[in-house]
Amino acid sequence: MGSENPEPDLDILYRDDHFVAVHKPAGLLVHRSPIDPRETRFALQMVRDAIGQRVFPVHRLDKPTSGVLLFALDPETARATADLFKSGRVRKTYLAVVRGYIDESGTIDYPLKEIKDQHIQGQIGDSAYPAVTDFRRLAAVELPHAVDRYPTARYSLVELHPRTGRRHQLRRHMRHLRHPIVGDTKYGVGVHNRFFRDHFGCHRLLLAATKLRFWHPETGVDVDIRAYVEGAFAKVIKKIWPRLGRLDV
Repeated sequence: MGSENPEPDLDILYRDDHFVAVHKPAGLLVHRSPIDPRETRFALQMVRDAIGQRVFPVHRLDKPTSGVLLFALDPETARATADLFKSGRVRKTYLAVVRGYIDESGTIDYPLKEIKDQHIQGQIGDSAYPAVTDFRRLAAVELPHAVDRYPTARYSLVELHPRTGRRHQLRRHMRHLRHPIVGDTKYGVGVHNRFFRDHFGCHRLLLAATKLRFWHPETGVDVDIRAYVEGAFAKVIKKIWPRLGRLDV
């Protein structure tokens, strides 16, 4: 049974005396969470075991999201870096496949209510907080398949830059624009998710953190960490947009 669920590889993308960044695969929790109390594998523990020392998370990626995940190697750096994230001084880049033809570019300035850790089953707070996301369309396609009520299906490949860090911000903002991310079982559209599962063999959320850029709080150096889109996500892009090649934005 164990061989059916092998440990995912966590490729190290960056490492120095203060940080280690890895490529988190889709389906892996960053740390223990009520999202899945039965889960036994966590990125935090895997990175700790791989490098032989404690690591401290400074930001989060949703379980179904893949890509650049940064850990600090000491509590002081963790606090300083968490402050960078909270103040919007970290440039984050994501790739997503969304339903429909999204505008060529734009900014979503739409406050979001707080989702608390203990909510995980759906409870959302009453107060809304500022949430801003910039986006840029990279490619679009019309497929000759009647997925919904139309004879064809349209999709866009979009680059996303969240200026704030609200929980599920990108997924909720894309739903707000009526361009939900494909594969999103919480905020997306079931018929499109099923189409990608059946037609492309893709069972994951098509959202990946491809780039993280910030000024190193200890050295002042500009750190630019990138991760290629791979696995099922890369296969979808290759099939739908074969001329784009390998993307890391």
